[in-house]
Amino acid sequence: QVQLVESGGGLVQAADSLKLSCATSGLTFSLYAMGWFRQAPGKEREFVAAISRDGITYYTDSAKGRFAISRDNAKNTVTLQMNSLKFEDTAVYYCAARLTPGNIRALDYKYWGQGTQVTVSS
Repeated sequence: QVQLVESGGGLVQAADSLKLSCATSGLTFSLYAMGWFRQAPGKEREFVAAISRDGITYYTDSAKGRFAISRDNAKNTVTLQMNSLKFEDTAVYYCAARLTPGNIRALDYKYWGQGTQVTVSS
């Protein structure tokens, strides 16, 4: 059984920082590229950040310079460090894993976590 479990969400104020973690099991973690997506109420799920098997990172424009994705293959985890949070960052954040090429399309990702809520007050 493949499981991805996000943690670290919560309620913070604008300009604060938050670190999300995604613990994986049931898959050979080092073979997968990993991504973070988010979905706000009434909105489509959108790409936030991704990291390749080799550690190359990709970010959506709104995250660039504020967020940092990283992976620890020894711990089978991926993290998303979020700094300078804005009200617009409020969403459920999902961790996902893929073997296929590509970064930003949700359909590229095979496995998904249950999501963790991030709420940023203005």
